[in-house]
Amino acid sequence: MKKKSIILFLMGPTAIGKSSLALKIKRRFSQIELLSVDSKLVYRGLDIGTDKPTKKNLRDYSYRLVDIIDPWKIYSVIDFYHDAHKEIQEIVNSGKIPLLVGGTMLYFKVLLNGFSFLPPSNSIIREYIFQEICFGKKENLFQILKKIDFLSSKKFHINDIRRVLRAVEVFFVSGGSPLSVLNKSVYNKFPYQVFQFGLIPHDKNILFNNIKKRFNCMLDRGLEQEVRNLYKNKYLNISLPSINSIGYKQMWKYIENKYTYQEMIDNTIKSTRNLVKHQLTWLTNWKNIILIQDDQIKFLMTLIKKTILRISM
Repeated sequence: MKKKSIILFLMGPTAIGKSSLALKIKRRFSQIELLSVDSKLVYRGLDIGTDKPTKKNLRDYSYRLVDIIDPWKIYSVIDFYHDAHKEIQEIVNSGKIPLLVGGTMLYFKVLLNGFSFLPPSNSIIREYIFQEICFGKKENLFQILKKIDFLSSKKFHINDIRRVLRAVEVFFVSGGSPLSVLNKSVYNKFPYQVFQFGLIPHDKNILFNNIKKRFNCMLDRGLEQEVRNLYKNKYLNISLPSINSIGYKQMWKYIENKYTYQEMIDNTIKSTRNLVKHQLTWLTNWKNIILIQDDQIKFLMTLIKKTILRISM
């Protein structure tokens, strides 16, 4: 029986230092090729607010699935599924080891398990859509539905939050309306041997403080001007997933005089903390994963080295 090729997952919450760690791993192990598992790094022009690796690092380390789509387009879970499989196969065929790095846990889950249309309802995804993207307002939710699936919006009343939210959830997961994605299930078993590592904080308070420092650093680096440049683009609006991401939507609202500067900062930090809590919940419930505290990087390096040696034997 042919041995399965080995790939590595490195998962972790926002602001814990995944990207810098990934570059460190790549520098140490030449066999590694990096592949981003992040729903925002795919967008061109969203650099500072996503804490994207520098252009030089992206070029020098061949960081895949970064800067692959314009921000006025929608990149679905299905798009990622197909793109990631293609990139992984290319890396494996070249004799290298894919290291998938990111914090979009849903993407990791879909890679491992495939997906079913219509996708099952997921309370975490629904909460993320309603609270983080729509700010807990049914009006915002309905406007998003009108934007992505106008025909469905004609069938639902704005007060029918359950059905409206379900339709938006289906689009968020699959990239299509409930009707368009029926009978298109993908159940392909992931054809690789996966070693999964999860980076978790040894002290949550330190991580939460880092979130504040990280965002202040983004402001110092010119996040406001980056968003103002995006704001000038007639094809962009706050209902798009790219602009509705944390940091960008708050700055967008500040530019539109819907937030004060301090409200923009406070809301971004609060939203990031909530996202981190969700990410940690995913990680603690994840199967077959080795959880490593962020002050035990040497241990992680040792595990990766042993994994690489196992392949070469």
